[in-house]
Amino acid sequence: MSDRYQQLVNTPIGKIVSKQIGLPNPVKLERYERGQPLVSGPVLFGAAPGGRLAGATAKVLAAIDADVRTPLEKGIRTAAADAGLDAKVFDPDAATEDETFKALVFDASGIEVSEQLREMWAFFAPSIRRVRNSGRVIVLGTAPADCKRPRQATAQRALEGFVRSVGKEIRQGATAQLIYVGTNAESQLSSTLRFYLSPKSAYVSGQVVRVGASALSADGIDWELPLGGKYALVTGASRGIGRAIAKVLARDGAHVIGLDVPGLQRELEETIGELGGSSLVLDITDDDAPARIATHLLDDHGGVDVVVHNAGITRDKTLGRMDEDRWNMVLGVNLTAQERINEELLSREVIRENGRIVCVSSMSGVAGNAGQANYATSKAGVIGMVESMAASLATRGLTINAVAPGFIETQMTAAMPIAIREAGRRMNSLAQGGLPVDVAETIAWFASPASGGVNGNVVRVCGQSLIGA
Repeated sequence: MSDRYQQLVNTPIGKIVSKQIGLPNPVKLERYERGQPLVSGPVLFGAAPGGRLAGATAKVLAAIDADVRTPLEKGIRTAAADAGLDAKVFDPDAATEDETFKALVFDASGIEVSEQLREMWAFFAPSIRRVRNSGRVIVLGTAPADCKRPRQATAQRALEGFVRSVGKEIRQGATAQLIYVGTNAESQLSSTLRFYLSPKSAYVSGQVVRVGASALSADGIDWELPLGGKYALVTGASRGIGRAIAKVLARDGAHVIGLDVPGLQRELEETIGELGGSSLVLDITDDDAPARIATHLLDDHGGVDVVVHNAGITRDKTLGRMDEDRWNMVLGVNLTAQERINEELLSREVIRENGRIVCVSSMSGVAGNAGQANYATSKAGVIGMVESMAASLATRGLTINAVAPGFIETQMTAAMPIAIREAGRRMNSLAQGGLPVDVAETIAWFASPASGGVNGNVVRVCGQSLIGA
């Protein structure tokens, strides 16, 4: 469903009126199209003294041929030069008004005490108003749990408040993210930094992601077809978000095995047929469903590389009016089926080395929602499953992560009453709803073979919703 309000306020008259009376004015977000540069404009790159991530960051910026500017400080210019970057100097005192940036990237890992947080102010205060439409602000740090001293952990935890505030200030379709990079995980930064710099992360903002060490290397990856030669199972693949997931994974080179219920077989076969994939028709809550899925993947494909648990349902009622069937049905589809399928695939070693499990949670699982006690319980359980399984899966060379979508423009949200629908669209930093492709792009980042260090994360795809943490 189109967002008519957004269309109206982006007309010449609408822009004037919305500004005069203080209405939200959401801009059209830039989204990824094959062949476009990862960053379509200059990148301002800085670092606090003593940081450990400047070199790794500079290598990524060099690999994507970014047009880089740096402050005059010797440390950051040395890191840029060592990576082969011919970075120009940005002097805010001498810069003209038209010198703007598509991205601001700052290595804050060198900040060890709260007094040094001033380094962020010194970098961002002169440059934050120079961020272009659909621009990116990215701060890199060390996870507080990896810090050796309490004051260092305190200072690094403070980065979260800074980034989330910036995300609510910059507007114009721009986003802000914090990437915590673990000890000895510098080589794992590339996939995540590329994702957050690119238009693929259009509807992700105010998020904190943790990148850990991994023995798996991203060397030699084809960044245009990162899933080339891989097999990906997507449940609930016939329409909506599931269909978008299937399309994006196929675009990235995967052979998609789409799964859905018998009642949606025709739609499933149409969707997957367009992508040259395979269809599997069954109800994931059936007693024998996990075994049938595992057998199919082994017999027809020799295993699977990516498992996306997207299938989900809602059966809304306030708790006092909710019957047992509504409760059991939602928990069974949204949570228990995922657990049972995971157990079967893992026990039979169906998921290959460097494999990925990606789950679809929800903002309801983060913040709760009136009339959705069953749904919120199931989606919070998905988050718990990710957090509880991550460490054990890492020992097997696998990862598990989740996306938590906010207001996404689908058939379900189009059927909402207009007041609720408009509130859902506007109550985020981007002042608009997301698209199914936004969820799919985030899943594709998790699914990439280069994301071996991204494990146990839950990333909201919600435009930095004002609801929830």
